[in-house]
Amino acid sequence: MEKYPDINVLGKKLALCGADPVTGFFRDGHCNTCVADKGSHTVCAIMTAEFLAYSKYVGNDLSTPRPEFGFAGLKPGDAWCLCASRFLQAHDEGCAPQVRLAATHLSALDVVPLKILEQYKA
Repeated sequence: MEKYPDINVLGKKLALCGADPVTGFFRDGHCNTCVADKGSHTVCAIMTAEFLAYSKYVGNDLSTPRPEFGFAGLKPGDAWCLCASRFLQAHDEGCAPQVRLAATHLSALDVVPLKILEQYKA
């Protein structure tokens, strides 16, 4: 799996999203992507209680620990590489989390317009 160039939505080098917990499709802390990343885990989002509850409600429980997968569960304040389509869905429902633009991959713009991402700038 060859990574796409590590460029963010601002046209600069992609910054680290989160290392505790380690996030990203490649689990390297960056919201980088590749052709195999069908979910486009490219938006560096800062978790909120509201978003975590919403995500669980729509079928993607990010807050419950899953030790069998080495996943401790997310809590408010954690940074996580979120699927671009899930971010846009949360935006449409009025509960999108904040975003670190410097750590959000350029490929997110294939799904989410920059003007929407900028509304949630952390």
